[in-house]
Amino acid sequence: MTDRLPDHDPTDPAETAVIRGLVRSWPRRATVRRDEPQLDGPTMEELFDPQRTDFPEEMLPIRGHPRYEALDEAARRRINSWAWIAYNKNVMDIEQSVVTPGFGVLFRDALGTGFSDAARAAVMQALVDEEYHTLMHLNGSALVRRRREWSLPDRALPDSLMVRKYRAATSSLPEGREAALVALGFSTVAETSIGEYLSVISADPNVQPVNRATVSLHRRDETAHSSVAGEMVRLVHDRLNAEDRAVLRRSLHGAVDAFTATDFGVWSAILAAEEVPDGDEMLRECAEDPTRRRFVQDCGATDRLIAEFDD
Repeated sequence: MTDRLPDHDPTDPAETAVIRGLVRSWPRRATVRRDEPQLDGPTMEELFDPQRTDFPEEMLPIRGHPRYEALDEAARRRINSWAWIAYNKNVMDIEQSVVTPGFGVLFRDALGTGFSDAARAAVMQALVDEEYHTLMHLNGSALVRRRREWSLPDRALPDSLMVRKYRAATSSLPEGREAALVALGFSTVAETSIGEYLSVISADPNVQPVNRATVSLHRRDETAHSSVAGEMVRLVHDRLNAEDRAVLRRSLHGAVDAFTATDFGVWSAILAAEEVPDGDEMLRECAEDPTRRRFVQDCGATDRLIAEFDD
């Protein structure tokens, strides 16, 4: 984990294009210029194939439903691109509204457990990384909008499910110790589980090369972040009293449920934006189908951490 650009393979044209976009756009954003960054480069025609999917088709929660399969190819392509936009927005929402507050708890030592300068520096480096990750996914959505010439606006989608669950868990809590513990629990799950979420796209050879590169670069950083988040929460847990530990464990369990669930609220918004007939009925039927898999099947590192704390 560093406070620099993500590690990348300079011989990989897709990863190089993503990094080039970050280098160009970061100084502009630091001076509050809000234009969408121009990721396109001389090799972009090779990296973006209009015939390829923007998102793994098998991961669409409505795939295989008769109403979805009956849509024409153009409608299915737009829905697939919406899935990529929603995927990026989910990552950005989690980074900004879940991870950042939790890391803030650690950096401020809000629970009074005591951290060295080195530990606080590691947390701050991770926060800097998260800003780059947010920008990477913003660029990823902007590129698809330009190349497809579709608007697909983020504002048409609600906040991600994990953000909604986090806000619900803290809405009735005053600022203080319990709220800090909930924030820490949710951010820990996000940081120790997001690698599983990112691997879904990074490992699919049928997805746009530049989309895969964006996710792969993020995933490499998260390998280090997962270790830092796990060690920091262990340090905190060891110094908590029994009541605080119980609050932290409950927040970890609740955050896992939110992280692994299919966000049908977002999908309802997508189908409404595309005016898909009987879209909500289709979603209800998919939600009730026990054979349909969750987007993230397990949160291995988080599950091991919870098992350790539950002992």
